[in-house]
Amino acid sequence: MLLITGTIRLPAARLADARPAMRTMIEASRAEPGCHEYSYAEDVLDPGLMHINELWDTRAHLQAHFRSDHIAAWRAHWAELEISERNLKLYVVGEAEAT
Repeated sequence: MLLITGTIRLPAARLADARPAMRTMIEASRAEPGCHEYSYAEDVLDPGLMHINELWDTRAHLQAHFRSDHIAAWRAHWAELEISERNLKLYVVGEAEAT
């Protein structure tokens, strides 16, 4: 499995403007084959810092996601929403265990 985790930043004042595009991106991504998790969460202590978590079955699923219309539409909004400091990492992980 592939885990993508990291952050993006946008001005806290732009968060309300970003929510509809984020919602569309999240819902469409979660509906994709091979997607187990796709979420954005605002940092409680740092307004405008968004934490991103994704979990995908395979690289093929992830590559299909990168070619999707909804990711192109989401990226088209970045400049107007002033999204910056994109810091995402990809990890190859094994099966999850309960803790």
